[in-house]
Amino acid sequence: MSSPAILIRLMQMEDVEQVVAIDRLSFSLPWPANSYRFELLENQASRLWVAECVGDGNPARIAAMIVVWHIVDEAHIATIAVHPDYRRLGIGKRLLAFTLKDAVDQGMHSATLEVRAGNLAAQTMYSQFGFYIAGVRPRYYQDNQEDAMLMSAKLDGLADWICS
Repeated sequence: MSSPAILIRLMQMEDVEQVVAIDRLSFSLPWPANSYRFELLENQASRLWVAECVGDGNPARIAAMIVVWHIVDEAHIATIAVHPDYRRLGIGKRLLAFTLKDAVDQGMHSATLEVRAGNLAAQTMYSQFGFYIAGVRPRYYQDNQEDAMLMSAKLDGLADWICS
């Protein structure tokens, strides 16, 4: 599959069904729909983005999503996922780059996230954006007690190359 035309935009309430489907296809511990509704409607620190496939003659379809919390001057990536049909096309990297640039534009100076210790593909992608392993959260994931790697990045100075 060639890379489709992608529009990155703020998530809307009508996107929740597709976003939950991506979450369920991507994670063993997906967020329920009401968590996304809460993030959209009630969490003022939350920024939710989707990458939508557009312009191919088919109805628009959500290919990826991300939820980021802006807390003081730190962007915490709460979740990010790409629909299996759209993986390995660079959409996740584009969405992450867009989100980190937005975080810089909103005054964030650093970013953090947790990633499964065994998810080396995701860790590799994050490291391409300057994330480094800052610690371990032992037995973080409830489904199998897998450790989470706490990854951090300084965002100062990244904005120029993120969008180039």
